[in-house]
Amino acid sequence: MTFTDLIDSVPSYGVFRTGQILSGQPSPSGVVRQLDRWCKSGRLLQLRRGVYALTGPYAKQSPHPFLVSNILKRASYVSLQSALAHYGMIPEYVPTTTSVTTGRPETFTTPLGRFQYRHVSTRLFNDFREIEITAGQPVRIASPRKALVDLLYLTPRSDSDAFLRELRVLPDASLSDLSVLVTAAEASASKKVLRAVRRLMAIWREETT
Repeated sequence: MTFTDLIDSVPSYGVFRTGQILSGQPSPSGVVRQLDRWCKSGRLLQLRRGVYALTGPYAKQSPHPFLVSNILKRASYVSLQSALAHYGMIPEYVPTTTSVTTGRPETFTTPLGRFQYRHVSTRLFNDFREIEITAGQPVRIASPRKALVDLLYLTPRSDSDAFLRELRVLPDASLSDLSVLVTAAEASASKKVLRAVRRLMAIWREETT
């Protein structure tokens, strides 16, 4: 495989798993050794074992951090502060892309950004969607209500008034009917999350009167 062959065989955003290029290769081990040489020459970045990215001059598009997050860990979707910031529900810039996974919790610091994964059970791995974050880059991301519920579920003492006021979260347009948020909180089967949602709704009512 030549480097031109590699560029032609991977997506335009240049991030790929080795499995995407090894299929049908007569010498997979030889391709892996070639990937290592291209990393050493600066043409590729190794983001984690089995995941690579073309460096700037060679990728046709810059990969969005949410897309990179999905690729680094397959059983995951972007959630918590990252998703809330995407929806405009919290004012802060979020430098770390945070996702939810059914696998083990991990953090990867790469040249393309920092990526954190929080563990949930398979029962709570739901209510996410696939959107095109930018042209040709589909990503899995929690719905607005699930991003908030995930944050409340995974954060200690998230039902405290101090935490909820400091969070400064605003309801997304999809939450104009707040009963859907209560339903999502009930689906978590967490009394803490349900208390937090009810207190948050009270804060929203207080701030609009």
